[in-house]
Amino acid sequence: MTTALPEVVSREEWQAVRDALLIKEKELTKATDAINAERRRLPMVRFDGKYEFEGPDGRVSLLDLFEGRRQLIVYHFMLNPGQKAGCVGCSMVIDHVGPLVHLHARDTTFTAVSPAPLPEIEKYRERMGWTIPWLSTGDDFNPDCGVDGGFGISVFLREGDEVFRTYFTTSRGAESLVSTFRYLDLTPFGRQEAWEESGRGNDGPGHWWKRHDEY
Repeated sequence: MTTALPEVVSREEWQAVRDALLIKEKELTKATDAINAERRRLPMVRFDGKYEFEGPDGRVSLLDLFEGRRQLIVYHFMLNPGQKAGCVGCSMVIDHVGPLVHLHARDTTFTAVSPAPLPEIEKYRERMGWTIPWLSTGDDFNPDCGVDGGFGISVFLREGDEVFRTYFTTSRGAESLVSTFRYLDLTPFGRQEAWEESGRGNDGPGHWWKRHDEY
């Protein structure tokens, strides 16, 4: 299908329309700042299950996943036992995880977990060229996080040896972790998905996503 091109105007007209949009963009930034502050003030729930994860160095606990830091972000990656390749959407998210040293500098650890056994995780991680920590969880951890067969992002806080869960999101809540979407949102054609606005076809969200070695 053909997407309509933007109207051609003079530089002065363009600047006036751009300035008007900038006012709305600044309002959105302030609204986002307010939501982020509200998120930081959410109450937390104690998470004291005796969960075990299998990693390259053997079995570890939920507390071990913090690696001594105060905060922990867990990405619940959709890779189940027997699957040869991970979820396309989850793979898109992990592709956009930058150098973890920046998170570590703010006392925060990042890791991914999946129900698949560790050898299957390691095989797919090697294929994708990722270096992030990624462990196998075979117990009730995912279901207790409200993730049973799906994906999501959990945030935990450590106070001594006590662990608390402070936040969870899934579905489009993970979009903020994918910078490709942010870049495409700046362009005239956007993500080129039908839901964005009328006249863009009937394809559902994510119809064009592929693992990065499949394009």
